[in-house]
Amino acid sequence: MDTTEETIMLEIQNTLVSLDLIERYFCCDIDTCLGSCCIEGDAGAPITPEERDRIQAILPEIYDELLPAAKQRIDEAGISYIDEEGDLVTQIVDGRDCVFTCYDKGGKCLCAIERAYRKGLIPFRKPISCYLYPVRLTEYSKFTAVNFHRWKICKCAEVLGRRLDLRAYKFLKEPLIERFGKDWYDELCIAAEAYLEQYGDPSISKQV
Repeated sequence: MDTTEETIMLEIQNTLVSLDLIERYFCCDIDTCLGSCCIEGDAGAPITPEERDRIQAILPEIYDELLPAAKQRIDEAGISYIDEEGDLVTQIVDGRDCVFTCYDKGGKCLCAIERAYRKGLIPFRKPISCYLYPVRLTEYSKFTAVNFHRWKICKCAEVLGRRLDLRAYKFLKEPLIERFGKDWYDELCIAAEAYLEQYGDPSISKQV
């Protein structure tokens, strides 16, 4: 196997998986980052047309949890828009905050959709792009690229993941299974374990 970092990806069924997903450690540390991924950036969360329809259907259940500015934005422009790259994304407020953010008493930014899901009020957890993060998917005609997105606000998650000895692909077990299926995930685990056994721990040279 060629181990050149720029060229190697794992082929799992009809996907190509970045080695970063195998090598890097990751575990969300919301106590440290306070949910910054929902309020930083210049566009909303990517969603599919089906997810847009599902969010529209459950909007009455979460509307009261939203911030006043978010409610106004949704009332004026709807729950989604097409960004500069041509992707369908959730609306944002003040040029960055997802309209579905809400805050607890400690100042943590939470997802109003997931909060309602955890309370058993709605059947939809949240957009798969959010559930999968830090994985980003790129769809091609013959395969899907599964990449690990590095963002400075998630440095604490990489630190915590290393402390817990939890690699990104294991942290993301549930969303990866939801998106690709258990057979796909089982194949990924087999390939990851074989790679790490053969090449050791390449992440040592990738300290955060």
